[in-house]
Amino acid sequence: MRIDAYNKVSQLYNTNRVKKATKPSGGSFSDKLEISKKGQDYRVAKQVVSQTPDVREDKVNQIKRQIESGTYNIDMTEVADKVVDRYFDELI
Repeated sequence: MRIDAYNKVSQLYNTNRVKKATKPSGGSFSDKLEISKKGQDYRVAKQVVSQTPDVREDKVNQIKRQIESGTYNIDMTEVADKVVDRYFDELI
């Protein structure tokens, strides 16, 4: 193997010189975050939902009173319709 050929290849790729990285000049950079209108709306909706109780106590108490007094009547065909609708919704 010829050594002078190796030196020429080395010079071709500049392996013996390391360049230092330079910083960009002329200004400063800062990160900027912009939240879209849709994102802001989502955040507001999420806050409202988190503040809303999972159980509507007033509705539950009203139904309890109706059951205790015997005035709570439901239509069995409506119950059957909702059961069937929910069954088919879960199949999809």
